[in-house]
Amino acid sequence: MNPFWYPLCADEALTDKPLAVQLLGQALVLWRGAESRPVLQQDRCPHRGARLSLGHVQIHTQIHAQVHAQIQPDAQPQAQQHTLACPYHGWRFNAEGRCVHIPALPGFEPPASHRVSTFPVALAHGLIWGCVDTAAGTPANTPASTPEGAPPALPTLPPRHLLFGPFDVAVSAPRVVENFLDTAHFGFVHDGWLGTASHAEVPAYPVSHTADGRPVVAHYPAWQPRATASAAQGGWVSYRYEVLGPTSALLSKQPDDGSPGDSFTLWCCPTDDEHCRVWMGQYTADTTTSDEDLRTFQLAIFAQDTPVLESQQPKRLPLSGGELHCAADRLSVAYRRYLLAAGVRCGVC
Repeated sequence: MNPFWYPLCADEALTDKPLAVQLLGQALVLWRGAESRPVLQQDRCPHRGARLSLGHVQIHTQIHAQVHAQIQPDAQPQAQQHTLACPYHGWRFNAEGRCVHIPALPGFEPPASHRVSTFPVALAHGLIWGCVDTAAGTPANTPASTPEGAPPALPTLPPRHLLFGPFDVAVSAPRVVENFLDTAHFGFVHDGWLGTASHAEVPAYPVSHTADGRPVVAHYPAWQPRATASAAQGGWVSYRYEVLGPTSALLSKQPDDGSPGDSFTLWCCPTDDEHCRVWMGQYTADTTTSDEDLRTFQLAIFAQDTPVLESQQPKRLPLSGGELHCAADRLSVAYRRYLLAAGVRCGVC
């Protein structure tokens, strides 16, 4: 079983058509059911194995049975049923995963065993999240058996929110999260942006932990030539890091000059052991810099990280030996220990 929630797509990316997604090596399909609620199911028809994401969503208006029996043409109320139709033979599955219609046998009522695996799904931070039991499907709308019970929560953050991505990266999700938590690479990978080689020293900093064991760095001082898109010159910035989950993290920046700070979220979907899909969220009090300028800055930073990330070997994050550490890596080491204690298996070795 995999007990964690992972982002699957931006809420706006799911239209009225089914969407193929991949999580933890599994092919899944997202589609919108009644009242536009997202539904997450296995992307495989149990009849002949076709991809359900190649099918379509059907909406059927049904008069309630007792009203229909009275033969009242203008009867109310009416109910709508949303189903996902297989592209191969038209079998239709409802939001709970049960097959409700087989076109080749219109008078046949499929038994309860005719169903597709369905998983819990939630909406948070502009993203649709899924919680997948890798052993078996879980009935839809059933609370997930997870420690968190929901996607990661966020504290009160600046009001303006932008979501960047998705970015597909050919390395494991834990590698991407560890890079997000790493400060020693600023002067090399982001030279002239988030750091310089002349300020490469990493000062000592303490790592604390939340009640459920997630690492936190409350204060990390960094000198940056250009900490944000709106920065006109270099300056000292106070960082706060918090690991939100196995593949999620929060970074908050507060310039020492008292100007408004920014917070950044990293949301990673582990598509398989050595690939992931990434979104970055920005929460800012900046009301003057355009969305496009903020986006351009963050895309430039991520573009600097990507080739280095994809060059790492192994692509999975080693949790028990295999790589050297120094005192500057204390947050990275704490993150690895957290993954080990949490029993995370995807993307690690």
